[in-house]
Amino acid sequence: MEETKESLAFKGVAERLTLGITRILENMPGVVDVRFTEREPAEKRSLLSWEQKNTCILPEDLRDFYLTADGFTLTWSVKLDDECVPLGCMMINSVARLFPLLQPVSLFSLPNAPSLADLDWEENSTECGSEHAPAAPHFDSRSRIFELDSCGGNGKVCLVYKNCTPGVVAQQSEMWFLDRSLCWHFLTATFTSYYRLMITHLGLPEWQYLFTPYGPSPQAKQWASLYQPLTFRSELSLADPAGDSYFNKLDPTRAFKGKTKVPAPKKKPSAQCSLGNTPKSQGSTGRHSGTKR
Repeated sequence: MEETKESLAFKGVAERLTLGITRILENMPGVVDVRFTEREPAEKRSLLSWEQKNTCILPEDLRDFYLTADGFTLTWSVKLDDECVPLGCMMINSVARLFPLLQPVSLFSLPNAPSLADLDWEENSTECGSEHAPAAPHFDSRSRIFELDSCGGNGKVCLVYKNCTPGVVAQQSEMWFLDRSLCWHFLTATFTSYYRLMITHLGLPEWQYLFTPYGPSPQAKQWASLYQPLTFRSELSLADPAGDSYFNKLDPTRAFKGKTKVPAPKKKPSAQCSLGNTPKSQGSTGRHSGTKR
C-alpha cells in the first residue's frame, strides 16, 4: 500500500516536472518508446559543494529544479518500417555532471598549446551574426561556462556567468548555445525560460539552431514539419532564404485525380450541311402534296 502511494506521488511529481509532455507525445502518430528517467532530488550539500568549488551561485530556479530532481532525461522514438528510430531527447545534466566547459590547464600540457581562449578577440564581443545581441561569453577567465546539455554532439547548451573576476563569487547567469563552429547564440535569461523552450520544442534534433541566423539542417526541418513543436507557427527560420517553406505543397485533388474519360462534345451541324438539306426537304414536301392531290 505504501509503495502504491509513493508511486502515485512520484507520478504526480513527474507529471508536473514534464508539464504533461509525455501524454502529448504518446498521442502523436508514430511516436513510440517515450521514456522519462526517474531521478532522486539532489542533496543540498552537493549544491553547496558545487558552488564553493566553482565560485558561482546557482540561480534560484535551477537550484529549485535540482532539489526536485537531480537532472532530467526524456527520450522518444518513431516507428519507421517496423524499426524504432530514436528522435527526441531532452536532457539536463545532474549536479555531478555540471562540468566547466573550459577545464583547467594541466601541468603536463605544452606551454604554447592552442586552447579555446585563443579564439577570443575584441571584435568578437557580440553574438555571431547579430549586432544588437547581448555580449557573447568569452573563453578566458572573464566568463565561467558550465555544460547543461551536449545536444547529441550538435552543440552545447551552457550556463554562463559573464564579467567574472578571479576570486569573486559570480551570481548573474544566462543560458547560451555554443554551436559546432564555436559561435555563441543567446537563448534565454533564466533557466525556467530555457526549460519551457526545451519542453515546447519536444526535444527535436537541432531545435537550438532555431535561435541561430542559419537555422537547423534540412533533415531537422523535415522532422520539425512532421512532429510540429508546440510553438510552431511557420517561422521564416524554417524556410529557405527565398521564402519557400519546406512543407509538402502537394495538392491531393490534382495529384490523385482519377483518369476518367471525358465525353466527347457533340458536333454541331455546319452551316453548309443545313443549307444543302433545305431543297431536299422542300422537294419531299412537294411530292407529298402532289400525292394528296
